Amino acid sequence: MYHERMNGVELFLLGRTLMKIGEEAMPTEGVGPQTTGVRTVLVVVSDLREHPETSVGEIAARTGLPQSAVSGAVARLKEAGSIVTETDPRDRRRVLIRHAPEVSPRLEQVRASSIEGAIAAAAGTDDPGQVAEIVAMLQSLAQRLSPGSAHR
Repeated sequence: MYHERMNGVELFLLGRTLMKIGEEAMPTEGVGPQTTGVRTVLVVVSDLREHPETSVGEIAARTGLPQSAVSGAVARLKEAGSIVTETDPRDRRRVLIRHAPEVSPRLEQVRASSIEGAIAAAAGTDDPGQVAEIVAMLQSLAQRLSPGSAHR
């Protein structure tokens, strides 16, 4: 499928594959059944990184997610202690969403999780050297392409 030069379609499909691998790598112990999927929650988290004080409606408008899905993700993040909400003092009908001032136990669990198993499964290898090489490439890409990266 890959040619000498990657095109936009291949890049998009690679991104989707990486999203699926990331979902597989997310720890789920103790989370229980959820009505909102991991992908939706992560899209909301990503939007919150770029807009640290926002509302459900604003997130829905920016992401294209239905407002009900954003509300579900916000409820899940609030229950996990990752975000806090409060009534906007300027508009009592609006609820502001912010990252929690302290790192929640759930966020600590996610940050401590390893991606090596999911990478090995996706690559179809149990060779630690190959897995380490892929992880190193992904870390390099993340450093260069992530929002706020100094290399952009």
